[in-house]
Amino acid sequence: MRYVRTTQSLDSGIALVRWMSVAALLLTLTACQDEDPVMAEGRPVSVVTVEAGQLAETIELSGEIQAEQTVGLAFRIGGRVAERLVNVGDRVEAGQVVARLSPTLEQNALAAAEAALAAARGEVDTTRSAFARQERLMDQGFTTRPLFDQALQAQEAAQAQLENAEAQVELAQDRLGFTVLNAGVAGIVTARSVEPGEVVQPGQVVVQIARDEGHDAVFNVPANLLETQVGDTPIRVALADEPTAVAFGRVREVAPQADPVTRTFEVKIGLEDPPEAMRLGATVVGMIELTSRSIIQIPASALTQQGISPAVWVVDPQSSAVSLRSVDVLRFDPGEVVVSQGLEPGEIIVTGGIQALHVGQLVRPLPPAAATGANAAAPEPPGRRPSPS
Repeated sequence: MRYVRTTQSLDSGIALVRWMSVAALLLTLTACQDEDPVMAEGRPVSVVTVEAGQLAETIELSGEIQAEQTVGLAFRIGGRVAERLVNVGDRVEAGQVVARLSPTLEQNALAAAEAALAAARGEVDTTRSAFARQERLMDQGFTTRPLFDQALQAQEAAQAQLENAEAQVELAQDRLGFTVLNAGVAGIVTARSVEPGEVVQPGQVVVQIARDEGHDAVFNVPANLLETQVGDTPIRVALADEPTAVAFGRVREVAPQADPVTRTFEVKIGLEDPPEAMRLGATVVGMIELTSRSIIQIPASALTQQGISPAVWVVDPQSSAVSLRSVDVLRFDPGEVVVSQGLEPGEIIVTGGIQALHVGQLVRPLPPAAATGANAAAPEPPGRRPSPS
């Protein structure tokens, strides 16, 4: 009886061992079947190919219209202003009389110079006659060499006095002409500095004239914008109160020193064929579109994190394995991210399914249509599903 019981226990143990082996084999096969598609083919993910581009930015500044050249008119001599014939806003033509000085002193000086000229001419006539007489006597031998030389020197001195008197007359005539101030250019009077009855000094500006040759749009530009290389980029200038009045121009002049109050730099834009509505002093808005250096724009869904730095999953086209790479983000937009460094054009990055990836994992890019459908059918993350009412 004991032998029989021992045999039954042994048979039961062998059966148990066989059952456990079969169960382990089934579990192994099941695990292989679960992991086989992902390990062999790779996890399906959405990917995009990186492309380079440029970031455009529009800058707008307010300024005003000024004359390209402003001329200050002044008398060459000093004196009392007798009359000023123009006011601010008047249009003047080249050669038009702008102001006059009292000419009394200059007229008297001219009269004195003319009298001195007449005396010099009489002296020249006298010395010429004396020299001619001495010359005849010298030929006949009835005079001496000292008397002849004395007559010659007197004639030469009188001739020099005559030339000096003529020069004085011309100078007096010029000074009399300087009492009249003429406009040398055509334009519009933008400022006046003196009134009739005032005494002015030589070179003191009487009126300022904005020439008709050209107009500038003048802006006060911050220092950080001056670092941008505008070059020959055309700048669009429009009237602030009439946006349809538009002209284009290029940078003509940049102030070498900042304004001590505003700490901005004055920049002049030379306008090409501005409309008639762009009068002097009008407020304008200047617009220029600047393009940055080469940047890369990727979907915001591709961005993850490596430590404290932003990163993306990069797919190796040879092995289909993914690796995590840190990137420098230039700007965040609602749906896209601008990357300045870390990616090269032509590389493939993962944009969908990044939460389930690890370094070295094989991935399988989804077709564009499938990727769009997968994203659309993806379940909503926990916490965003609306609660039942």
